[in-house]
Amino acid sequence: MLDDVFRDEWGRVLASLVGFIGDFDKAEDAVQEAFAIAAERWPSAGMPDNPGAWLVTTARNRAIDRIRRERTLAEKIHLLPPPEATVDEIDDSVIKDERLELIFTCCHPALPLEGQVALTLRALGGLETAEIARAFLVSEETMKRRLSRAKTKIKATGIPFSVPDAHRLPERLDAVLAVVYLIYNEGYRGRVDLGAEAIRLGQVLTALIPDEPEAQGLLALMMLHHARRHARFSGEDLVLLDDQDRSLWDMRQISAGRAVLDKAIALGGRGAYVVRAAIASLQTSEHVDWPQVATLYRRLAELTGSPVVELNRAVALAQAGDPATALLAVDRLDLDGYLYFHSTRGELLRRLGRDDEARAAYRRALDLATSTPEKRFLTRRLENL
Repeated sequence: MLDDVFRDEWGRVLASLVGFIGDFDKAEDAVQEAFAIAAERWPSAGMPDNPGAWLVTTARNRAIDRIRRERTLAEKIHLLPPPEATVDEIDDSVIKDERLELIFTCCHPALPLEGQVALTLRALGGLETAEIARAFLVSEETMKRRLSRAKTKIKATGIPFSVPDAHRLPERLDAVLAVVYLIYNEGYRGRVDLGAEAIRLGQVLTALIPDEPEAQGLLALMMLHHARRHARFSGEDLVLLDDQDRSLWDMRQISAGRAVLDKAIALGGRGAYVVRAAIASLQTSEHVDWPQVATLYRRLAELTGSPVVELNRAVALAQAGDPATALLAVDRLDLDGYLYFHSTRGELLRRLGRDDEARAAYRRALDLATSTPEKRFLTRRLENL
């Protein structure tokens, strides 16, 4: 039960403390103390009616006590407001939810991207440093340094704990969404399912800024992709969409993702994440409308200018029954160092009966492959030619 509360309340409690005392490390220490006290007391005394409010108030009191004990900060204690109520009196409704401020602080462009990602997972997701390190395949010491550098940068440069002004909000929100999507795309390499963590972060964002269609679109996109995660691999073998066992898809999450997408569209969403989510929704249909998928990829290419999106559009054209036009589109792209460029060319050439050229393309893709599932898949394609 405490684990569930930790996951649900960590980001909110930490955000309240960072806003209260303006120091990441001191706030985190106080929050950890509050959770430790809860772990000791709640099993026997019972969980309070408002566990989040209890944790916020306890953490604030601990932070004030700690600052009072530090002689170097004694002269500053009068600047801190006293606790407004005891943990038994506090009303959850009077505590401001400052997670949005925390999100924009963690994703501030003055921080290096790797620091933004690590700090977001630690501060908003409540992941332990060791968990984040395992997820990104680095040592715990390396991850500690990343987090420490990010916190030091925030303090040294005076990065504000605030939501950007209206005129800067769109560009800053784009950066936040990019960090969350990067976390999602790191996949499931460690013990921590970063896909699920990214979805949790997306749910926090859409709860805090419900009228932002791109935030809704990103959440829908992640939910729709995540719903197919158990069907993407069979043992160590990669399984393409057409061959996936649909009984392994999470249809409840697909329905929920489509509902979020509907909301994004109702809000006027026409941005890149909404378009990506629309594509993902079409791909979960019983009979995929590939011409419509190709049309949406063309719109996405206009929005992003990405050659990888153009590659995906070519795949949709081939699925719609036109591999020759798809190959012409692929051959116009400058993606020689990209694995999926060559594997896609190999597939298109195979469909067109140009087996020798297909073998060369698959061999080039195999040279670029780094994961075991990719190598196994490409080896099978070569063997079947």
